[in-house]
Amino acid sequence: MAKILVVDDESSIRFLYSQELAEEGHEVLTAATALEASEILQAQPVELLVLDIKLKNESGLDLLQKLVKERHNLPVILCTAFSCYRDDFSAWLADGYVVKSSDLQELKDEIKRVLAKRSR
Repeated sequence: MAKILVVDDESSIRFLYSQELAEEGHEVLTAATALEASEILQAQPVELLVLDIKLKNESGLDLLQKLVKERHNLPVILCTAFSCYRDDFSAWLADGYVVKSSDLQELKDEIKRVLAKRSR
């Protein structure tokens, strides 16, 4: 499967996503901040980024814009509690958009879709 980096400022979300995605066969790395995510991305290859929009004192959309410039081929799925960002032009840079839910099936399906599209 894929090496996935989950970026979310909530430790419970990072833990839940790590557990659920690992059960799907993925290797999961986590970061609480955009800076931490950038350091991980510089240190090792990642095949997919699951990114929260609202990070403490930071914007996931800012990180997304930076990544699009630096790493054109890294697929990003925005995963946020706010559906209103779907219409934000910056959000359109992402390969996928999922509204957070206690049921992770939509996120898992979106990860499969984005990874399948990337492997074509």
